[in-house]
Amino acid sequence: MLKYIGSMVLIGLFLSCQQANKKSKDHASNKMNGDHCVADGMPTRSGAIRTAATQMQDFLGSDDAKMKWIVGGTYSMGSDEFEDAKPIHQVTVKSFWMDEHEVTNTQFKRFVEATGYQTVAERSLDPADFPNVPRDMLVPGSAVFTPPDHAVDLNNYMNWWKYVPGANWRHPEGPRSSIEGRGTEPVVQVCYEDAAAYAKWAGKRLPTEAEWEFAARGGKHSKYYWGDVMKPGNKWQANIYQGNFPAKNTSEDGFLGAAPVKSFSPNPYGLYDMDGNVWEWCADFYRPDYYKNSPKDNPQGPNTSDDPDEPGAVKRVQRGGSFLCNEQYCERYIAGSRGKGEISSAGNNLGFRCVSDDPGPK
Repeated sequence: MLKYIGSMVLIGLFLSCQQANKKSKDHASNKMNGDHCVADGMPTRSGAIRTAATQMQDFLGSDDAKMKWIVGGTYSMGSDEFEDAKPIHQVTVKSFWMDEHEVTNTQFKRFVEATGYQTVAERSLDPADFPNVPRDMLVPGSAVFTPPDHAVDLNNYMNWWKYVPGANWRHPEGPRSSIEGRGTEPVVQVCYEDAAAYAKWAGKRLPTEAEWEFAARGGKHSKYYWGDVMKPGNKWQANIYQGNFPAKNTSEDGFLGAAPVKSFSPNPYGLYDMDGNVWEWCADFYRPDYYKNSPKDNPQGPNTSDDPDEPGAVKRVQRGGSFLCNEQYCERYIAGSRGKGEISSAGNNLGFRCVSDDPGPK
């Protein structure tokens, strides 16, 4: 990592020195100090090391992902618009680092190449785990948003979600799709186990949902994480669904599916895509009634999960909504809202980002 940062420092200093030399014909009278342009543009070793040291705080893991230091504090967590996000309650979180954007395909590929990791969606299925499913259907794959060509009953999500054999992080929409040329898009088709494995490799962890919401709010308390107006200045602030869900996405925000990270403006903490784009895994088990008994200081979530909609399924919290959220069906881009997901399940609108407890900047 230090070698990488050092290389970037050398390149940056070289370019700045070249620019300085172009501005001056008299090198002697416009000489830069000893930490910069000496020996025809090469920096001194001490200067390069000092510069690299000041920049290392942005790279805290094996993935070299730039992170933002989130100064902890107290805020009002939750939302009155969703039953599982009630009541709004005071929460205090400690300071932490957070990835400035969702983990990308390029970053996840580096992890896989370094470890040989195989995601859950790529693994063979054990018939014992699926006793009522025909064996010829037990092939690796995952859920893919498959829009119908007509209006459908919004009470049945199977009208637009299909299990697609061969769908995984390398082939997000199925075996005929690819991540080639999509390196800056968030990795998707990752279940909780996959996200946790990446975080461990990177020397990080997944955020608690209290940390996630605190960071997403960016010091504000508004209807949406970006403010109180859906389209301020008639401009979309996040990658969400426009049109008649699920049959017709007009893509007014410029994207039909997941957008490359940093396609929209960051929040006040310098974090991108905390709203929309792809759902993000959090560390907490999911219970719809947890907020009634949540501790105030640095809550870590309940000890077990429970979802009355699917008794027995082990679920973790997901946050932020995705490119499929809309006013007709899913408004989980509203600040304080929650999502949930069975821990071995994935989809092409589900990703994650990491946090770190490393010491903060001096």
